[in-house]
Amino acid sequence: MTEPSPAQPLAPPLRRRMGCWVYEGFLTAGIAFGVGFLSMPLVQRMPPEPGRHAFQALLFMALGIYFGWCWSRGQTLAMKTWRIRIVDRTGQPPSRARALLRYVLSWVWFLPPLALAALWHLPAVQIAGPAVIWIILWALASRLHPQRQFWHDAWAGTRLIDTRRPPTIPP
Repeated sequence: MTEPSPAQPLAPPLRRRMGCWVYEGFLTAGIAFGVGFLSMPLVQRMPPEPGRHAFQALLFMALGIYFGWCWSRGQTLAMKTWRIRIVDRTGQPPSRARALLRYVLSWVWFLPPLALAALWHLPAVQIAGPAVIWIILWALASRLHPQRQFWHDAWAGTRLIDTRRPPTIPP
């Protein structure tokens, strides 16, 4: 494994990135609630299956707008809290297009368990265990990256950096 150059520091520790990830989940639950509340009049008029798919599509787009907008500015609220920033290969916040690419690629956190659930028609409660196992394995896979980045970041041309100030030695 090669050591990163000063221009490409290691990612923040995995524990902090996953703490940020969990906090982000709480924030996106609020977005999901808002999308559900606003789309309810439309979705209730539809048959159940198309209504569910319409809600999922609206939620996917709303989350894409949220993450694309925040990441193209360098941070989400959770990332600010955990002192993590997202940058592109030049060290700048990613463009909107790159942020949206990262958003689409970040679904690798969820697609394998969701595909398993769809393939075997499993309810959410039965897919929870395999989903947690997959998320842990995918997070640990970042240890195989030379700069310890998540693989969807490497594929999107982005990286997470630590914004904590280095400790200073008192005079």
